[in-house]
Amino acid sequence: MDQPPTQSLPQGASAPPAAALSALLARHHADPHALVQILREWQALQGWLQRGHLQQIAAGLGLTLAHVEGVASFYRFFHTQPVGAYRVLFSDNVTDRMLGSEALMADLCRRLGVAPGRLSADGRVSVDHTACTGLCDNGPALLVNHHQVVTRLDAPRVAQIAEHIRRHVPVARWPADWFQVHDNIRRADVLLGEAPPPGAALGAALARGPVAMLAEMKRSKLRGRGGAGFATSLKWELCRQAPGAEHVVVCNADEGEPGTFKDRVLLTRRADAVIEGMSIAALVIGARRGLIYLRGEYRYLLEDLQAVLQRRRDAGLLGQGIAGRAGFDFDIAIHVGAGAYVCGEESALIESLEGKRGTPRIRPPFPVEHGYLGHPTVVNNVETFSAAVHIAVQGGAWWAGIGTAKSTGTKIHSVSGDCERPGLYEYPYGTRIGRILEDCGARDTQAVQVGGPSGLCLSAFEFGRRIAFEDVPTAGALMVFNRSRDMFAVAHGFARFFAQESCGFCTPCRVGTALVVKRMDKLAAGRGSRHDIDVLFELDKLMHMATHCGLGASACNPLRDTILKFRPAYEQHLKSLYFEPGFDLNAELSIARHMTGRSDAGAYLEDRT
Repeated sequence: MDQPPTQSLPQGASAPPAAALSALLARHHADPHALVQILREWQALQGWLQRGHLQQIAAGLGLTLAHVEGVASFYRFFHTQPVGAYRVLFSDNVTDRMLGSEALMADLCRRLGVAPGRLSADGRVSVDHTACTGLCDNGPALLVNHHQVVTRLDAPRVAQIAEHIRRHVPVARWPADWFQVHDNIRRADVLLGEAPPPGAALGAALARGPVAMLAEMKRSKLRGRGGAGFATSLKWELCRQAPGAEHVVVCNADEGEPGTFKDRVLLTRRADAVIEGMSIAALVIGARRGLIYLRGEYRYLLEDLQAVLQRRRDAGLLGQGIAGRAGFDFDIAIHVGAGAYVCGEESALIESLEGKRGTPRIRPPFPVEHGYLGHPTVVNNVETFSAAVHIAVQGGAWWAGIGTAKSTGTKIHSVSGDCERPGLYEYPYGTRIGRILEDCGARDTQAVQVGGPSGLCLSAFEFGRRIAFEDVPTAGALMVFNRSRDMFAVAHGFARFFAQESCGFCTPCRVGTALVVKRMDKLAAGRGSRHDIDVLFELDKLMHMATHCGLGASACNPLRDTILKFRPAYEQHLKSLYFEPGFDLNAELSIARHMTGRSDAGAYLEDRT
């Protein structure tokens, strides 16, 4: 079960004695499945992961050094080289860039005399980019030492940050208002409205019993809110029926899809409901163990979530004999991620929970049959568990009466970008895209990216479409772009994101995402041709059919949508005279034949001239 947080020394402090490492391993019972947590906590003490210490960790856990180093090198927030006492990471989502984050980062680097991505000469500070931090409504934003966020950046604040770093001011003594995160709930409905008192939903579920509670979930027609939309009741039923002495409930709080921040607010405002929803799932499937996988960017929420867990234990709503019911034993531990978008996929998340690299598994078997440590496991996201609480209190028929026949209930949207009022908007399924744009104060909108980069890019002609699994599905992000934005640049940024976040397991994704970025870099430099656009289409088809998991399959979604709907944004980057000095025709023909299967050099040349 979960342990109290490790007290950290300032980054860059001298190494604690060997006894500290022994104590850390002992506190985790020398469990190799806790490797990611052990590395995270040791790095918090040391500032970075030295090879000698990794060797000691490997020996203490009965693992090979190669395995430990492989895990340490997989996650973006682990460092096997010094990164300084201050590790500053600017959120690099498109909405942060639209708010001027690139200029602010350049200003901080100039003030500190450090190159982006490099350690300063005095070893004190490093400044770099990271993926979306889930703070699009509070941006531009940055992370300091992976556990503290600074929001609403501007030039004066950046100047003050530089001064604090120069003066060696500990991060804990920086102004408190820098760390303030606003929830920005703009429109509340069921999930963001008034929550049932703690224990009410659990009491209702216990009164029904596991079988009847599962029947209510079936009546509700609740579908998972993580993006795939799998029927929640079917997932629970399959897990309940799966043989095994132990069953597990996992909450996927790895909200890594750029532009999404709804789970952040639910964990801040409605943590009781999330945990109670997990407890209801445990009752239905017969689980005794629960795990919350909290994304590394939300590390600052850890202590508050631990406090909620303890409060529920003290109230008899978690632990042994929940709500006075003998035999209903269920407790929850929190696992903090270390920066890996792919861990949002449920099997990759389970791999990470087991102390491994977050490589998606081959399925079947599915987690409901063979999940965490081989046990039947239910994995649902934060919003899904929140919905289960309201279904327990109000009943499945009530929930099914909201939304549409195939998409029941409400959906929370994280709205950011070119709008007056970024924040959270909750609507019944079936709501028009145009209605959301009107409510958030969007003006002169040319495009909306729904569901994050892996979702759909809609043009103004499509704003009458509706949010629903049968029309426009979404994981919860809605990024708004007005007519001043270059949609090629937007897609280019998303392409870099997918290339950086590929787990590298399969060649089509590892190589394909890099080739997409290379072609788009060429277009961005004004050296591209229409053939490059054709090759991008072919790469999309290849990756969609051949990649190991959904990351590679969806990596070209924004590319495909923007080429089809905003072709002029690409055309303006084409070079009018193609045969520039240094152009190697034979090499380009070879690449084209390999990637597209085309052997018609004449047609190829016609495209180029």
